[in-house]
Amino acid sequence: MAHVTHEQLDRLLEQALLLDDHGALASQLDALAQGYESGEVSRAAILVLAAEEWRQAGHPVTALERFRSAVDDGGEVLIDPRSGIADTLFELDRSDEARDVIADIKAGPWNPATALTVAETLVAYGDLQEAHEWATEGVRACASGTTMREVLLRTRYRIRVDLGLPEDDLDALLDVTR
Repeated sequence: MAHVTHEQLDRLLEQALLLDDHGALASQLDALAQGYESGEVSRAAILVLAAEEWRQAGHPVTALERFRSAVDDGGEVLIDPRSGIADTLFELDRSDEARDVIADIKAGPWNPATALTVAETLVAYGDLQEAHEWATEGVRACASGTTMREVLLRTRYRIRVDLGLPEDDLDALLDVTR
């Protein structure tokens, strides 16, 4: 059993970056999650990292399994793993299921980082209107002066321009942050 530290994860990520081998890193993260006992990082967070690496390695079905394992684990994560499930379902051409997952996220508590991830996913798969709504709600959920709020404001601005919508009060907040 393993006690996982941020330093351990950083070393693994550095090695993988140097080797450009997402599959190897995904396997290492799987092993780390399997042997997880305690740590500075939750098992769920490790499973999310593994899922992201499996996607990068071209294995979306395995990634989907890891995202679901992260949800089942219930440990602390920065971004709701269900947003990764939705993105992967879109990748697998299962858009109805992806939209159901997004509806489930919207129905429960979510944080601005999750709102950003969902908005970016929706942009990638062509649903600009829903992406705009997620980015708008994410901005409204953010504390003033945070980096996340600025990122959401910028994302929302790009989506708004693509939709051809007129400037509004939230766009003025972006001008203030510059």
